[in-house]
Amino acid sequence: MKYITFVIPCFNSAEYMEKCIDSVLVLGDDCEILIIDDGSTKDNTFEIAKDYEKKYPTICRAMHKENGGHGSVLNLGINLAKGLYLKVVDSDDWLDSNSLKTVLLTIKKLFDESKDTDLIITNFIYDKVGQTHKKSMNYRNSLIKNKVLTWDDVKKFKVGHYLLMHSLMYKTYILKKCELNLPEHTFYVDNIFAYKPLPFVNTLYYIDDNLYHYYIGRSDQSVNEKIMISRLSQQYTVTYKMLDDVDVMGLINKNLKQYMINYMSIIMTVTSILSIVSNDKNWIDKKNELWKYVKEKNINLYKKLRFTFLGFGVNIPTKLGMKISIFVYHVANRIYGFN
Repeated sequence: MKYITFVIPCFNSAEYMEKCIDSVLVLGDDCEILIIDDGSTKDNTFEIAKDYEKKYPTICRAMHKENGGHGSVLNLGINLAKGLYLKVVDSDDWLDSNSLKTVLLTIKKLFDESKDTDLIITNFIYDKVGQTHKKSMNYRNSLIKNKVLTWDDVKKFKVGHYLLMHSLMYKTYILKKCELNLPEHTFYVDNIFAYKPLPFVNTLYYIDDNLYHYYIGRSDQSVNEKIMISRLSQQYTVTYKMLDDVDVMGLINKNLKQYMINYMSIIMTVTSILSIVSNDKNWIDKKNELWKYVKEKNINLYKKLRFTFLGFGVNIPTKLGMKISIFVYHVANRIYGFN
């Protein structure tokens, strides 16, 4: 039985992908590893993937596809996955081997006791180049560790302290049940991955281990602020899709609803402030259109998003107001830690 499917999206990743793949190979035949080359052109990414497939034929599968972006790779991976759970590991990141073994033992124990949950949550580390002290994102204040939980057991998440793709391991069935279909040729789809399936999750399990190492340091990474501004159209695509994919105000469980509102608040804030920081009238107009769209689509959600510190901070009119918005953004960045 394959307990975990690891989907590893690769694009011109020859320089670092082996470290990533080796970090998950420690589970042996208990896992499957889908190494998906998303149309690499500059190096031998696919050849490296094929070498792993030849060396570990019962574990690794190498695939090459036309370039379609991160979302298209995840769509393919979810469709092909045979494991009980699915974990996405970007090719420049890696997993801690000891923590991964702990996760597998936990999954096996829960499965044997017929208590396997819809979602496994772990910590992740911001592994930033040049920093000796690595920041860990944990969920100790919101989740009880080593216990099967429902959303009723989940304590309030602080704004800005939310679940990211790096911390999530969904049951594969959940991803297929929610019909997750991510946009192609679009960055930031990991926000949809961490958002849309949650209303389908009934049970959770938190393992307080630093499993995922999220590498930060390349100048071309998509979370670089200048690059995010250059890709604002894709940020808007993701934001609109998140608004359309989930009827947040229709959710019954109050803890889940509040969490989803807080997450949407961050996404709206990031999209809005990047539009303001761009100093481009077209993007500022699109920011105003976005808020108008929310107001017309769901007035109750609009009120929840608009009349908050963040919602107010990105909707102050006039040039002076925009300067204040940028100031508020820098303050919020210090408080909540988002880019």
